[in-house]
Amino acid sequence: MTQQRITVIKGDGIGPDIVDAALLILEKVGCDFAYDFADAGLVALENHGELLPQQTLDLIEKNKVTLKGPLTTPVGEGFTSINVSLRKKFQMYANVRPVLSFKGTKARYEDIDIVTVRENTEGMYSGLGQVVSDDGTEAEAKSIITRQGAERIITFAYELARREGRKKVTAVHKANILKSTSGLFLKVAREIADKYPDIESTEMIVDNACMQLVMNPHQFDVIVTTNLFGDILSDLCAGLVGGLGMAPGANIGKDCAIFEAVHGSAPDIAGKNLANPTSVILASVQMLEYLKMADKADKIRNALKEVIESGDRTTRDLGGQHGTTDFTQAVLDRL
Repeated sequence: MTQQRITVIKGDGIGPDIVDAALLILEKVGCDFAYDFADAGLVALENHGELLPQQTLDLIEKNKVTLKGPLTTPVGEGFTSINVSLRKKFQMYANVRPVLSFKGTKARYEDIDIVTVRENTEGMYSGLGQVVSDDGTEAEAKSIITRQGAERIITFAYELARREGRKKVTAVHKANILKSTSGLFLKVAREIADKYPDIESTEMIVDNACMQLVMNPHQFDVIVTTNLFGDILSDLCAGLVGGLGMAPGANIGKDCAIFEAVHGSAPDIAGKNLANPTSVILASVQMLEYLKMADKADKIRNALKEVIESGDRTTRDLGGQHGTTDFTQAVLDRL
């Protein structure tokens, strides 16, 4: 059997610390991966003169599976979001953001288990038609939704629901106002829902969805939506379980996938052994599930759950007084 090679992008700020933690845990659980390390973000800009070097793109293309820490895109004109560039380059059309409650996080809710499936390449994040008038008084951008794009992301959501034994898919839209773009998305969602009679299908306007997630989040199971709405809603969902430090993300295409921590690079605590590595550890769990290694994924998730629930060597954001290495060791001890 050929050894699985993984491209690893440690990223900026706290990225190296938390990715190293995830790699130790993957080794402990018995994953015999070979790793190819690559640069992106500010580290790449410093080492190679560009945010996303060609050698990094080549490794992502070659290995098909990537584990990635947080990246920093410099603020200002001339710098395109690295994450958006990667999604478009490798046509990773599905962004999958699960949130799961862990006792001990002091989150506002218990028993949350929601997956947001976000279209990843179209809509307002496509970067099309961005124009600012010469006098700086007017700006515009173009949002494009295609039938093909809507069909594949909505189908992805239903297939995920069926595969994971989930019962309900909610299509979130703004078709009452955005009658063309959101209207097409909603029309396609209704068509595809008819093909999955075993799964409950609902639809909800995005502003109401935000309110309902705050008031009664347990009514949601799988949410499928467009790019901009998905970006906002998935962060809202992370807030239900303790914040972005508890939320992983996967970008999945036809034959390429990147699994990542979804929070920022937190340069203010970089190198101080303070960061909570949970997000990227859970991203590695998503990666194992993608590679059909569910038994190892479950072992890591359960060990992580025990550490957070017990409060054993947890980080400050989880109410503890320990750092990244102590927290990681607590997970390793349970494995």
